[in-house]
This record gives sequence, C-alpha cells and structure tokens, in this order.
Amino acid sequence: MDHLSEVLKILDGALRANASMAANYAGLLADKLEQSGNRQQARQVRERLARAPGALVSVQDGERGISLNNLPVDGESRLHTVDVSQPASHDICLELPSAIESRIQEFLSSVRHHDALVAANAALPNRLLLYGLPGTGKTQLARWVAAQLGLQLLTVRCDTLVSSLLGQTSRNLRRVFDYAEQHPCVLLLDEFDALAGARGNERDVGELQRVVIALLQNIDALPDSTILLAATNHDQLLDPAVWRRFSFRVPMPLPDHGVRRALWKQFLASYAPATLDLDGLVARSEGVTGAVIEQICLDSKRAAVIAGHSEVDEHEVFRRLGLMLALIERCH
Repeated sequence: MDHLSEVLKILDGALRANASMAANYAGLLADKLEQSGNRQQARQVRERLARAPGALVSVQDGERGISLNNLPVDGESRLHTVDVSQPASHDICLELPSAIESRIQEFLSSVRHHDALVAANAALPNRLLLYGLPGTGKTQLARWVAAQLGLQLLTVRCDTLVSSLLGQTSRNLRRVFDYAEQHPCVLLLDEFDALAGARGNERDVGELQRVVIALLQNIDALPDSTILLAATNHDQLLDPAVWRRFSFRVPMPLPDHGVRRALWKQFLASYAPATLDLDGLVARSEGVTGAVIEQICLDSKRAAVIAGHSEVDEHEVFRRLGLMLALIERCH
C-alpha cells in the first residue's frame, strides 16, 4: 500500500483523539498524493481537512507542552526546547566527499521508500548519526536533508534540555519526542553528547544514568518512519548503546582537496579575482574546516565591499587564512 506511514500516523492521531496529529499527517498525505500524480485524491483529502473545526485541530493538552501552536518547553525555565525552521535547498551551501554524499543519498532513498522497504521486510529505522569536528557541516547537512525531504526541521539543543530539577530532563525529552511524532518533520538532536554520554565513568551520577536510559527508551518508542538525526562533536563520549540505535552513522571529515576547491569557489563567487591563486589557497588551507573557509571568504568580501571594490584582495585572503591557521595552531 502506498503512503502507509502517513495512513498509520493519521490512524494513531484518531485513536489518541489527537486532531492536530491526524490533520498534520493528512496534509502530508495530500502533498505526497499530488506529487505522485493523484491530484483528485489529494484534493479530496484537502477538502476533508478544510471541513475540520479549527478549534478541534489546534486544541491540545497544554500541560504536556505538545500542541500545534505550543512548542515543547522546559518545565523549570519555561524556555522552548526546540527551534523550528523550514530549510530551502537554494539557501544551503553543502560540499561533501563523494563517499559521504553517497551514504546520505542512501539514507534519503531509505526514507523516501520506507513503505516499500517495510513490505519487503528490508526497512531500517530512519535514524542518522553525524559525528566529526566542529565546523565540518553537520548542522548544514541536517538542514539539507530536511530541505530535500520538504519537511520542517526541529532542532533540539540537547544542553538546553538538561534541567537542574530531578527528573525534569527526562520529562523534557518525552515532550520533545511526543511533539516530533505528531508532526511531519526531521528531528535533530544537536550537541548529542550532552544527553548521550557514556554511563559508568567515575564522574557519573544516578540522574545522568537515568537521562541516558530515558533517551534510549524514547528513541526505541519512536516509529521507524519518524526521521531522527543526531549530531555530535565528541563521538568518543557517546554511550555504546546509543550507537546501536542509529541505522546510518556518518563521519563528517575535514574537507579534502576537491571539497576545499569547491568551497573557496562557492564562497568567494563573483568576488574572486581572475588572477586568484586558487591552487595556493586549496593547498594552504589543508586541515581547516569548511566553516573556517566560509568565515575567511565572508570577512574578505566584507572588506572589499566596505572599500568599494568589486573583488576581494588576494593578499587579504591569504593574510586572513594565515591568521586563522596561526590561531588554530595556538589552540592546539
């Protein structure tokens, strides 16, 4: 059966008397029907949605912090624990090594063909773990995945979920996962190691162990069709049990020669002078992250605009690169 995931989500919403969840996934079903050429069926679904009382769809259990218009909040600070965005592909600059890009495309194909894979008994949970140094593009990649799937991105800063109140962190987790399950979205757990640190070390306390257990339980309770991404700069700190929960695990390396060349060209764009020593920049920037290259290009372009020039000064670009390399060396 086509679009079984959406039908099951609509059924879940109806059985839970959760009109918001049912309406959200009915809207996604209509979009997918239209994309597959079934415009009449899409129109019928949308007509049914248009008849739904607005109050019925929007009213949810505010105490759990999961209504359509009420993002999950920390019970202690009352601050939102997720940020919602709608990424667009044309706004995202992403350059990846071919092996990484191939693995990401495999993940996207798995998500898009989830129902067919379930029917063939070959489905994997839609879960992707990204790990690597800061500035290697993990968050950018998560935004790009959401854009490719045409879904909202719910970004959870895991360190904001951690509460000083005993048990509050686990409740915060439950609210976030409940909210994500009710909405067609990509859920990103950023700074993942803040929640998923290994248990049993000498600094561990009982509450931290309970947080990891609660995290594992919430991940296990998610339907396999729910899209879950996690990103960490410190993969060595993750609890071994966490790794097993992610069907796709992708390292984000420092940019290689080809990726660095593409990044310099993309970030400098029309501001690159015709005589620019691109080979020199690519060679000199070995070992730096894409974020560093982007920052150097932005600073150089800003200096050119302020000076009234239509191109960056090549010596200024190399000077800024040298300064950044010196800072990186000092930090190490």
